[in-house]
Amino acid sequence: FVGPSGSGKSTLLRMIAGLETVTGGDVLIGGQDVTALPPDQRPVSMIFQDNNVFAHLDVWKNVALGISPSLKLDAAQRERMAGALSEVGLGALKHRKPGEISGGERQRVAVARALVRKHPVLLLDEPFAALGPALRRDMLDLVKAMQKTKRMTVLMVTHQPEDAEYAAELTAYLEAGRIVALRPTAELFAAQEVPGLDAY
Repeated sequence: FVGPSGSGKSTLLRMIAGLETVTGGDVLIGGQDVTALPPDQRPVSMIFQDNNVFAHLDVWKNVALGISPSLKLDAAQRERMAGALSEVGLGALKHRKPGEISGGERQRVAVARALVRKHPVLLLDEPFAALGPALRRDMLDLVKAMQKTKRMTVLMVTHQPEDAEYAAELTAYLEAGRIVALRPTAELFAAQEVPGLDAY
């Protein structure tokens, strides 16, 4: 999802996640109406631009919260944890606190937490906006690989058109709370007739 600030991109993700009340229409995931379900009962994980980690917990515990708020895991869940931490390259950092790792590594913690949750839908609300271009590309590669191996649906809000061009098969342009156009990414950015897109 791309579009100017205030166009409704983040609100749309929050409605899908159940963090905002839907005032019209329905939210369907996998053909199931989840409009009335609370956030914890929806098959969705969400990664934000910040506030994805708890400063007082180490990397392992931050990721384990995705499985159990009590942090009490059985052997199978611990194995799942090890796999997720390894997949995002954090296995050696599992005992470090967020303040002891880089911004990119903190976002990897959030990606690992989404991995262990095993939900089929991943929502990304500008999660890599604070990272430099090279780190952003690394994180997009990680998400693309996860999408392919886990067969997840990934919806991402970005203010960086190049991120959409690199990572998204389809891109929607939003303005004033409406999806103005939804097309294959290259086709959308090449379009001349989409209202507001050139100015954006």
